Amino acid sequence: MDSSGQDSSMTSTGLASGGTLPPGLTEEEAEEMQLELTKVDDEIQTLRQVLTAKERHATELKRRLGISPLSEIKQNITKGWHEVQCSSAYLTASATLEDISRSETYKRTQDTLSQAGQMTSAAISTMGSAIRSRFGEMRNSPSFKSFEDKVENMKYKVMGRSNGESSPTSNNAPF
Repeated sequence: MDSSGQDSSMTSTGLASGGTLPPGLTEEEAEEMQLELTKVDDEIQTLRQVLTAKERHATELKRRLGISPLSEIKQNITKGWHEVQCSSAYLTASATLEDISRSETYKRTQDTLSQAGQMTSAAISTMGSAIRSRFGEMRNSPSFKSFEDKVENMKYKVMGRSNGESSPTSNNAPF
């Protein structure tokens, strides 16, 4: 390729939009910069290809060594957690929490919350017993028995006699 063909292609691709040179640049400087840009772009492309080949090679070596992506993640997490535990922020926070857990205020709060939990548990248990007792009383009430008989009669009318039943009412409650 002769230099005139090279100059015309450089000028057409190297000029700013509108076909004019940027202020302060001569056509020769713009062509030199365009040539350098082309070289840098080519180097970038070559480096990408080399990097891709190296990544494939590393992946193949890891596969042959039995190193899976999951084991790498586990290793990274372990390393990261170790770095966190060694950090000054973690050590400071850990020491502060240890001081708090030894404080008298913390111990009193812990005791109070423990007692509140025990009292709440007892109250819920008592309430459950009361509800169970009320349901038992309600089930034995005449109005519930009457309702139960009506449901049984309805069932008998809809389904008919089955399994050798002799009457529409039964002493066995459905609930």
